[in-house]
Amino acid sequence: MTLHVPVQKTRMQALTSWAGTGLLGQLRRSWRSASLAILALLGGFYLAQILTSLLIIHLPWEPGASLAMLLFVEVMVRARTLWFKDPLATGWVPMGWVVADNLRIGATYSVVLEAFKLGT
Repeated sequence: MTLHVPVQKTRMQALTSWAGTGLLGQLRRSWRSASLAILALLGGFYLAQILTSLLIIHLPWEPGASLAMLLFVEVMVRARTLWFKDPLATGWVPMGWVVADNLRIGATYSVVLEAFKLGT
């Protein structure tokens, strides 16, 4: 006979439950949506790298390129909130929301790496 002990509701339990649900959600996604999400992430990084390089070449003040990229990322955030509905209201995350977020995350990562290059 086994004794079943209920799981206590702690912050750690909530975190592991949330992480497990997110991981299972990633595994249950179709290959098409997963590959589109990864391509959006890499595409955002690549486009931001190209844009930052062009801005550094054409602007006389190098930190101005990072400032311009920061403004670009901020515009992406504002555009995303205008174009896509809130996923919490619908209960599911539309693919456009994922693509917009991954483009923004890739561009932000690119700006951070460029800032480290300028700082050295």
